[in-house]
Amino acid sequence: MSLPVTLTPQNFEEITTRAVQVLRQPGGVVLLPTETVYGLVCRACDPEGVNRIYELKHRDCGKPLAWFIDDWRKLDRFGVKLEGLPAMLADKYCPGPITVIAPMANGKTVGFRTPDHPLVLAILRRIDFPLASTSANLSGRPNALSARAALAELSGTVDYAIDGGDIPCDALASTVVDATGTQIKILRQGPLQISI
Repeated sequence: MSLPVTLTPQNFEEITTRAVQVLRQPGGVVLLPTETVYGLVCRACDPEGVNRIYELKHRDCGKPLAWFIDDWRKLDRFGVKLEGLPAMLADKYCPGPITVIAPMANGKTVGFRTPDHPLVLAILRRIDFPLASTSANLSGRPNALSARAALAELSGTVDYAIDGGDIPCDALASTVVDATGTQIKILRQGPLQISI
């Protein structure tokens, strides 16, 4: 099991820089805290990293990973169609614990989120691409609320693990909202109550 590095105010910049370096490498996967649960991230455009995350979680490859982005307005550069409900939801609730599922120009869909966590935002602001993301637990198991719990459960090792402290035991993963149609659909109720 990889040993996580403990995040402190003193090493915040160093850890952010190292995480960015790892994520720029082909196949690079980072375990980090968010404001909801611990998560795994890699470059969204990196098939090797995405495959590693599926293997680490034993996740069904038919279940797509969500994207983290520091500013949802950038997503149109990556083929995400934001007009209508996706933009309305993102404008009202981002950053925060909401994953918005939006249509893409290629006919597919993608869930996107802007996490309200200083470390994740600092990493995202230093890169020029979305991060594929998912909770850092085996598929179907409870969410990981500490870095060590996540590392003990995952099937394999990550390239960089960041310990941002324990997350409260009543923490919920983000609220997931399908905004691909003319009305919103709540697919998973999380900490955020949605209304538009």
